[in-house]
Amino acid sequence: MAQLFFRYGAMNSGKTIEILKVAHNYEEQNKPVVIFTSGIDDRDKVGTISSRIGLKRDATPVFHDTDIFEIVAGMEARPYCVLLDESQFLEKEHVFQLAKIVDELNIPVIAYGLKNDFRNELFEGSKYLLLYADKIEEMKTICWFCAKKATMVLRVDDKGKPVYTGEQIMIGGNDRYYPVCRKCHSHPPIN
Repeated sequence: MAQLFFRYGAMNSGKTIEILKVAHNYEEQNKPVVIFTSGIDDRDKVGTISSRIGLKRDATPVFHDTDIFEIVAGMEARPYCVLLDESQFLEKEHVFQLAKIVDELNIPVIAYGLKNDFRNELFEGSKYLLLYADKIEEMKTICWFCAKKATMVLRVDDKGKPVYTGEQIMIGGNDRYYPVCRKCHSHPPIN
């Protein structure tokens, strides 16, 4: 029976590389998958997922008006699994569409993303995935500054100073964000 999975973790927890691994495992057995990613993530190029270790793959970008259910339902070859990167950027309606894929098409969906932003607030997509997912799994990584488990994201400015206010979404990588524990989020050891 298909389920909706939400696999979340701080930056650098291996979410994208996990998607690439899961896709490879299905496709090695001649079982097609479909991969989606947020249309606002333009770190590489829109419609590309890329891991920090250098692996990349094309994906279907999701924008405000994208109907993920209709795309999957309209596919000639029904995928064995739907994978989604940067799921924190989804809107409520997109999460409902993912649940509908599971419930009506009986296709498993695995969404990967951050749970909370740099202010330690939930993203919209993450909030609704936490509410509607059948299974929720944490992907772990370590704090940038100490050896504790990273559960938060610290945003820094151009000079490397912590930022705690501003727009929720600002696309960036290690130049703007660090995975951190709760203590280092509040008191980062940055000069």
